[in-house]
Amino acid sequence: MTETAKISDPHLGEPFLLTPGPLTTSYEVKQAMLRDWGSWDDDFRAMTVDLRTRLLALTGDSKNVLDCVPIQGSGTFAVEAMIGTFVPKDGHVLVLANGAYGKRSAETVERIGLRLTLIDKGDYMPPRGEEVAAALAADPSITHVIVAHCETSSGILNPVQEIADTVNAAGRKFLIDSMSAFGAVDLDFEELKYEAVVSSANKCIEGVPGFGFVIARKDALEASKGNCHSLSLDMHAQWATMNKTGQWRFTPPTHVVAAFLVALKAHEAEGGVIGRGARYTNNRDVMVAGMRDLGFETLLQDRWLSPIIVTFFCPADEKFIFSDFYNLMKQKGFIIYPGKLTVVDSFRVGCIGQMDEHIMRRVVAAAKETLDEMGVADASPPEIALIERAKLAA
Repeated sequence: MTETAKISDPHLGEPFLLTPGPLTTSYEVKQAMLRDWGSWDDDFRAMTVDLRTRLLALTGDSKNVLDCVPIQGSGTFAVEAMIGTFVPKDGHVLVLANGAYGKRSAETVERIGLRLTLIDKGDYMPPRGEEVAAALAADPSITHVIVAHCETSSGILNPVQEIADTVNAAGRKFLIDSMSAFGAVDLDFEELKYEAVVSSANKCIEGVPGFGFVIARKDALEASKGNCHSLSLDMHAQWATMNKTGQWRFTPPTHVVAAFLVALKAHEAEGGVIGRGARYTNNRDVMVAGMRDLGFETLLQDRWLSPIIVTFFCPADEKFIFSDFYNLMKQKGFIIYPGKLTVVDSFRVGCIGQMDEHIMRRVVAAAKETLDEMGVADASPPEIALIERAKLAA
């Protein structure tokens, strides 16, 4: 792979994070955090401008319609900031959920005190345009629709273009939680015409945790003044302050910003969204093929697999104990992710971060070795898992 990936080699003491973020970062990103920055200093203000400009360049906005507003905290902070800022107090949000993160958006809407309608598709079924259209036609009071672009509970890549077309045709406003997809899966504003999209520093741009960001229409930002339920999560106030002074309203994660700029430059050098997405897609394809050769089955059919993270059913073999599998994989230098399905046992393997197909082949080899050590002769899932998957195919 690249020189940076070799530095992250587990033999040097750092395991690969096969998760949807935080993820394995390059040595250059880590090194960028060794310098201290003054949050009010002109140099750091220039870094903030650079960060916002580079992120906007990924959107396909050719008419200067959008602006970018970073905000301190985790991705969930940024999702709450987006909902709380862009939905007025008398707004009504339709949340499309097919996993834990869609449900978290629904909980956020309720905690803020906004009106909620929920379409819950269960663990993995995708929300489709026709059911969104039916919900919007049935209730004209719905003002906003939100969906997770990549629902990492299952690894499904939801059909955001189909949903965007439906929402826009109905004259409603579309919010996208692209936490785990922005930067690797195209989100062309000219095609989607969203109100706002949210993501985080520690996902497909390959930075480290510490801030999220919202990319939104300028007219939506202007209209959002006074909406927010929170002092610290008010995106309008953050936006107005940044545009006036160049500063963050409250203490920014200076080291994280410095690291993110290095990550953004590496993202550009790799070919931007197309280049980054191609590597992740290849990572997925190599890893999935190898795991299937071992007998593992994916939750999703190929058409729904995201290049971000893949869910596998746990084997039916009674000798397979996930905690043992996890610990043995960790000893071999790979940290995988527990499953979040409610019907059957599963685990997840991420495809993002400073990894390429050579690393993914090592992941498969480690999984084979681990199964052998556990005495698991057959990695096939229980029958109920295949029945559940068949529902998605139907």
